[in-house]
Amino acid sequence: MIRIFKNPQYDFIGKRKYAFILSVAFILAGIVSLILHRGPRYGIDFTGGSLVELHFDEQVQISDMREKLSQLGLQDAVIQEERGAQYNYLIKTIPKEGIGIKIADLFTPHPTIEREELVGPSISGGFRKKAFWVIALGILVMLIYISIRFTFRWGICAIIAIIHDVLVVVGVFSLLNKEFTSSIIAAILTIIGYSINDSIVISDRVRENLRGLRKRVLPEVINTSINQNLSRTILTSLTTFFVLIILFFFGGRVIHDFAFAMLIGVVVGTYSSIYILSSLIIEWEKLSPTKSSRR
Repeated sequence: MIRIFKNPQYDFIGKRKYAFILSVAFILAGIVSLILHRGPRYGIDFTGGSLVELHFDEQVQISDMREKLSQLGLQDAVIQEERGAQYNYLIKTIPKEGIGIKIADLFTPHPTIEREELVGPSISGGFRKKAFWVIALGILVMLIYISIRFTFRWGICAIIAIIHDVLVVVGVFSLLNKEFTSSIIAAILTIIGYSINDSIVISDRVRENLRGLRKRVLPEVINTSINQNLSRTILTSLTTFFVLIILFFFGGRVIHDFAFAMLIGVVVGTYSSIYILSSLIIEWEKLSPTKSSRR
């Protein structure tokens, strides 16, 4: 395996108090922002809105269409090409009366309005509940898996680290006043998977070292384990990060926010697997030592 660190001896555990302060500051800033904004700024997937289907006489570039829509302040509208009919496009945007005619008037020659509908709140409300339960179920399954593979204590701390990652991503989106859409939910689920993977790798190394380094105290064992995995952790994060950077700048507006959420998630997920998970284990061990540590 490629190693970017020959024999790292960084004192990660010694800096855990600063990490806690940084995490708390980010999370509190996000919570304050959510309170001031009265919750997340939901996109059309959650709030409902207008759905307009237009038929053009020829192919139209979605980028050109978005530029036209910006004249009405609809640059964030979801635009899709309808595959069932030639030169038909679906536009999902905020609910407005007569929005179909206003959009059609932006183009020359005017396209035909095939349909104009309102996405009702009952649909969007159901989607919001499903999104919540999908995330909750994913976290529960991971708690069960880690508790079986390691211990219940490790499982709880890993879940807290995951919740930490989700709160930071949500907080950053709220601070930047970005929309929460179905693609952001997908990004959050991906971040949960990414974060737990890195946590499991480090936990595995800690478990191995607890057997081989029995004379050392737990903080030393965890710190050694993190340093041993440091090259792998950084290489994995960097390769993922570079791909997301390309998506962020060249993937287009539709995938822009997804890539942005993933960029935050990769950085925060790597940080939490090194600092948050291990630090929580150590603090818990101080408050309530296990039988093995008492021995």
